[in-house]
Amino acid sequence: MEQLRIRGGGRISGELKASGAKNSALKLFAGALLANEPVTISNVPHLRDITTMIELLGSLGVEVVVDERMKVEIHANTINCFKAPYDLVKTMRASFNVLGPMLAHYGHGEVSLPGGCAIGSRPVDQHLKGLKALGAKIDMQHGYVSASVKGRLKGAHIVFDFNTVGGTEHLMMTATLAEGTTVLANCAQEPEIVDLAEFLNGLGAKISGAGTSTIVIEGVSELTGGQHTVISDRIECGTYLIAAAATGGYIKINGAQPSLNSALLQKLEEAGAELKLTDDSIELDMHGARPKAVSIITAPYPGFPTDLQAQIMAMNCIAEGSAMIQETIFENRFMHVPELKRMDADISLDGNQTTAVVKGVNRLVGAPVMATDLRASVSLVIAGLVADGETLVDRIYHIDRGYQQVEEKLKNLGVEISRHSY
Repeated sequence: MEQLRIRGGGRISGELKASGAKNSALKLFAGALLANEPVTISNVPHLRDITTMIELLGSLGVEVVVDERMKVEIHANTINCFKAPYDLVKTMRASFNVLGPMLAHYGHGEVSLPGGCAIGSRPVDQHLKGLKALGAKIDMQHGYVSASVKGRLKGAHIVFDFNTVGGTEHLMMTATLAEGTTVLANCAQEPEIVDLAEFLNGLGAKISGAGTSTIVIEGVSELTGGQHTVISDRIECGTYLIAAAATGGYIKINGAQPSLNSALLQKLEEAGAELKLTDDSIELDMHGARPKAVSIITAPYPGFPTDLQAQIMAMNCIAEGSAMIQETIFENRFMHVPELKRMDADISLDGNQTTAVVKGVNRLVGAPVMATDLRASVSLVIAGLVADGETLVDRIYHIDRGYQQVEEKLKNLGVEISRHSY
């Protein structure tokens, strides 16, 4: 096991380069299964979830070549197995999305029901409903979902019952090789969906409307090879911006796209940050000031992202004033609250565990804390930055799923942080 040891009290100051978006790259890897020729994907982050997805593709017989700059070349036509095993799928929900591409391209596929962070129920019923509407036969046995079709899938009009990022991406990919036109309604609108659509269109797909509530896919008979560069990771960028704001510091993130983080940037300005934006950089300066507390309500894009809720809560713990944080996307996503309270944070939850009231204190106190999921884990790191003394963050394998070289980046920003095995 490994842990991070953080000595708090300093201010973040410096520059870093944004990593590629994990949530985009994982779906691009799945989408590559639709292609008849090699696909090259650049700006891929070096993360545990990425490694898991590469292992999953390898288990299917897909040839994957990775160079020293994390440029990934995928040869899907070497596939010789159509069953994604439980041992790999259980650790990461995104791996479930290989099912539709295998079904659309090869007529069948079998995937274990997914795992991932324990932050509430995230069923795959919308995925399966859509695959059935496209003509797939679905069977579920022993924890596996099996999908098959005779001939090609058929275009359909599919209305999602609720906003689902994974479902939107999954069915958009699958429909690219269906016969006829598919209309997806009530779609999620996240930037990663737009990135996936642009990737697929570059391979010969005909997708329009990505980034809106209605996506139209004109089915094609095949996809060819191509190249694509992953968009910047808006959650990673947001995390470091919040960390700088919490410490009263300064940061410039190069390669970041401000348009992907509009909801957060507005809140950081409310917190007292001075922002300077270009098309591919974000610069934040608190000029040494303590942040002001900001209230948020998480919402689907373009609202405030649930994946930044824990981080903004950590900032609010030492901010001037009080703030309310309402979580509307996932249940069980306040598991970081007890750990923050161990550091003397003043947080109270309502009876339904969906709304938190945070009263800012002058200083947190370093303590041993335990990560419970990916975003909660990095919120504890932010809390450690503004705590007196030493903070030990345990179970940091959660962090490694979504943050590339987190301690190295923070060291370059002036943070006293180290990784230890025990």
